[in-house]
Amino acid sequence: MTDSKVHSNIIFSQDIGDELRKIIRKYPAGKVFLLTDQIASQFCLPVIQPIIDEFSIPWLAIPSGEENKNIQSVCLVWEFLSKTGADRKSLLINLGGGMLTDLGGFAASTFKRGLDFVNIPTTLLAQVDASIGGKTGFNFNGLKNEIGVFMEPNSVIINTNFLKTIDQENFLSGYAEMLKHGLIKSPEHWNELMLFDLENIDYEKLQKIIAHSVAVKEWHVLNDLTEQNIRKGLNFGHTVGHAFESYAMKTNRPILHGFAVVYGMIAELFLSAKKCGMDQNELNCISAWMLDKYGKFEILESDFEALYQLMTHDKKNEGKRINFTLIPEIGKVEINVDCSKELILEALNYYKSCGLRDTSSEL
Repeated sequence: MTDSKVHSNIIFSQDIGDELRKIIRKYPAGKVFLLTDQIASQFCLPVIQPIIDEFSIPWLAIPSGEENKNIQSVCLVWEFLSKTGADRKSLLINLGGGMLTDLGGFAASTFKRGLDFVNIPTTLLAQVDASIGGKTGFNFNGLKNEIGVFMEPNSVIINTNFLKTIDQENFLSGYAEMLKHGLIKSPEHWNELMLFDLENIDYEKLQKIIAHSVAVKEWHVLNDLTEQNIRKGLNFGHTVGHAFESYAMKTNRPILHGFAVVYGMIAELFLSAKKCGMDQNELNCISAWMLDKYGKFEILESDFEALYQLMTHDKKNEGKRINFTLIPEIGKVEINVDCSKELILEALNYYKSCGLRDTSSEL
């Protein structure tokens, strides 16, 4: 496979060592550092160990998992950078999944008011979403990504060989964001995702599909870096999805981010049908396909109020409005759609009822 770039700082490459050497040589000796987590250090760090040894790069592995995406982990990174002599002319390489690239990007952006960082995403979720677009941050007070800043990485190196180290659940978690990209922007991308064989993964074909997905995200980011307008399209599924994710954590039933987004998309597809005229049969067909691939996070009617309250804390809200990004049809979005509490609860009920009975009567 030939190497290619879809944007100046997003590098698709099968020779990660060569790309890293080019980047590292731009910085003073002893001013390049690496951050990873315990899981990535076990499975992914060996891939670039020769580079670490060649340039004598100090590295830190923080605890893995969403529960460690917190200020304590950020402090560990700051302390590491301070003790190893990092300054504003330094580079931090973030090797890991979305949790790691989000947190590492935030730590780099704030240490000494900001130093350069490069993301090497090792999960599908990070490759198509978390490591691209300049959003950095960590969870706070039980709320996902409550603290953070917008800061673009200097480069993102995407190599699909890392994806051979992740399990099916984490692969599907990343695939969910690709599904979102198809739904909000590209019927063609949506169709190729529907046809891709998830049981027997062709990694060469996957790299091309990832490039299509990244191009969708890049289009939104380049046209609206700080999420004032069209970039809000990327939030489809996330208003309800983040509520599911936070509630799952609070009730000790954690779910992966992409699974939460899928469940959020199902609820928000219902809202799309109610508010924007999405076709009812399309709603039910997409929901059924998603549930077949992703299973279900079971909720009761008594959970609805807690989920609604979590949505009221969403960062995208304006005043007391809960803002949604909805889709009237595949490839088109409507942003800043205000939905009543009653309708949001109806959407949760639609999701709850999916797979139990014919949901067409819900509309």
